[in-house]
Amino acid sequence: MAHPWGMNCRVTTRGRSRGCLLRKAGGQRVAGVPSKYWGNGISPRGDKGRFVLPTDFRGAVLAASDNVPILCLDFHHKYPCLVGFGLSRADGFADQILHEERVALERGEPFDRDERASQLGGFVRTKFDESGRFILPDYLGDEIKAGDALYFHGGDSQFTIWAPDVLFTMGDGWRSAKATCRSLINSGAAKGRRK
Repeated sequence: MAHPWGMNCRVTTRGRSRGCLLRKAGGQRVAGVPSKYWGNGISPRGDKGRFVLPTDFRGAVLAASDNVPILCLDFHHKYPCLVGFGLSRADGFADQILHEERVALERGEPFDRDERASQLGGFVRTKFDESGRFILPDYLGDEIKAGDALYFHGGDSQFTIWAPDVLFTMGDGWRSAKATCRSLINSGAAKGRRK
């Protein structure tokens, strides 16, 4: 079955896509397994402006990208942070759009499928090395006011990536994330050896 984002998918007898094959440069395909992202971590900015993907997420991102070290990054649609995930998450975008459209219709709210598809499908892919080091594109870092450290917080099918100073301005719904981030900073994790 042709996938709306140029992926080839096998379809089960119930009509749901399974085992989508994501195309990468050179026409090769990458299949990934859906992953859940739990945990947290903090990374100081290292040499060449690199940050380190925390170990809590590294294995899940690798599995979701079929053991190819590719981290997907995008702006969060609601909060002043980024989201990170592996390539397999794109397999669920079509279902997510259908669900969001259904909810909007039930509420009598407008919904623009093309706009939402563009928001979901415009993520950036960046490589990371064996130690988890990756380069955060300047325009993403500028938009979230990234400074000397980034805080990573698990969130099911994706994780959020925050500039700590921005996270600390969030409301009570982010109380646990703020407390964890403060604890990691106070323990010196954000001041670790710069790589």
